[in-house]
Amino acid sequence: MDFPTLLNAVPLLAAFAKTALPHAIATTMAFGQWFATVPPCRDFAFEAASYLVCEVDPKRYSIELFWKDPAGKPFQSLHNLDNAQRAAGRTMLFAINAGMYHPDLRPVGLYIERGQEMADVKTGSGTGNFSLQPNGIFYISGGKAAVRATRDFVRKRPPTDYATQSGPMLVIDGQLHPKFQSDSTSRKTRDGVGVRKDGVAVFAISNGAVTFHAFARLFRDALGCDNALFLDGSISSLLAPAIGRNDDYWNLGPMIGVFRKRG
Repeated sequence: MDFPTLLNAVPLLAAFAKTALPHAIATTMAFGQWFATVPPCRDFAFEAASYLVCEVDPKRYSIELFWKDPAGKPFQSLHNLDNAQRAAGRTMLFAINAGMYHPDLRPVGLYIERGQEMADVKTGSGTGNFSLQPNGIFYISGGKAAVRATRDFVRKRPPTDYATQSGPMLVIDGQLHPKFQSDSTSRKTRDGVGVRKDGVAVFAISNGAVTFHAFARLFRDALGCDNALFLDGSISSLLAPAIGRNDDYWNLGPMIGVFRKRG
């Protein structure tokens, strides 16, 4: 292109830039807004089973527990929780159900929210997965995440901001739960949480039915968690709209929500 032609093209280029630039800025802003809502989750394959795994560093993300809304009514679903956070001007990256509960949606076992103990720790015997000893507690203390067997937590109880008790433990100090059997035929959708040595909390939910033994091996052998806790089975659910995950089970009890920290 010669110089006179270039001069003649300047007004056209300026008009194009005037039109295209706002478009580009809007697109960039929209992408940035979307990117800010993307959770730290990824598809993960292990031993022919498929999972969604979310790795949450408490230094970068806030992990919070929820049960009731400000009016004292249980949220009941991950979608209700998400809507409530949006109404409060908060962006929840993902949410997952956080343990077992009674028919009236009260947590089974210890439940602490924002430092307030709302349900007592349960150490007695019972039936079902919760009472398959040892069970355990996932908690946040001083900005750090941890999973401990209930007996160890009670023995030296730390100051706790958030906690949920569930069971059974999947991995205890690097060992699989002693009651799990590699040839078990009990297969269900399952979700759970473990914590790595670097302090990262790892949430996982199976995309199909798996045994306890296989689920525990996932946390120990593939995700590097020396301690991991089973959260729930058939109603296991996870909500992460930015990646198209929209499980919609109803009448859930306690839930975990994860948010990006500011600054």
